[in-house]
Amino acid sequence: MLKQIEDNFVAPPCFENITILYEDDYLLVIDKPSGLLSLSGKNPKNKDSVHYRLVQDYPKITLAHRLDFGTSGVMLLAKTKQVNANLTKQFQNKTVKKRYESILAGCLQQNEGVIDLPIAKDPALFPRLKICQRSGKQAQSQFQVLERLGAPSRTRVIFTPLTGRTHQLRIHSQALGHAILGCDLYGSEETQRMAPRLLLHALDISICHPDTQRRVTFTSPCSF
Repeated sequence: MLKQIEDNFVAPPCFENITILYEDDYLLVIDKPSGLLSLSGKNPKNKDSVHYRLVQDYPKITLAHRLDFGTSGVMLLAKTKQVNANLTKQFQNKTVKKRYESILAGCLQQNEGVIDLPIAKDPALFPRLKICQRSGKQAQSQFQVLERLGAPSRTRVIFTPLTGRTHQLRIHSQALGHAILGCDLYGSEETQRMAPRLLLHALDISICHPDTQRRVTFTSPCSF
């Protein structure tokens, strides 16, 4: 039954274009629109994706990482296998730094902090994940409040994930008691209605350039 749920998911069409933020002989950095898969799904109806669109013009392109379907913002792609291996090693060594901007439901009282809650899979919750101290893998998210908004009460934050678990920021926001607006998996019906999309944006990513070895940061301003 769980497999059937997975196969039956059909992403609605995404009419927004991919914006190229930076390009050289080694890297392609894009701004992914919300509502576009990073990689095509097993269901043939889910062909459209970042990879599917870009491979038409860049046959050897590979994703250095992925963003959730509803998340917008900076994505890093490699133009060769060697570059992809280099970036993969940087991710494994945790030298890649990423920041996300988001709007949460309610008024988050703390100005900053670190959420340290392990995340685990649970077939009974598919496709959702859960916080589990016993079987979960370590997950840490640093947050900083940018502003508090009223009518209705909301909080704009910057997240810096210190680990890279699936759905990490969405789960950790829920655990704080302040779900990300527009989140269909970890928010309430009310917080889903408060935004037309998931209000989570990959703001910037910092890496060591695979050729020059210099630290570079790529940024995509948040549009919400």
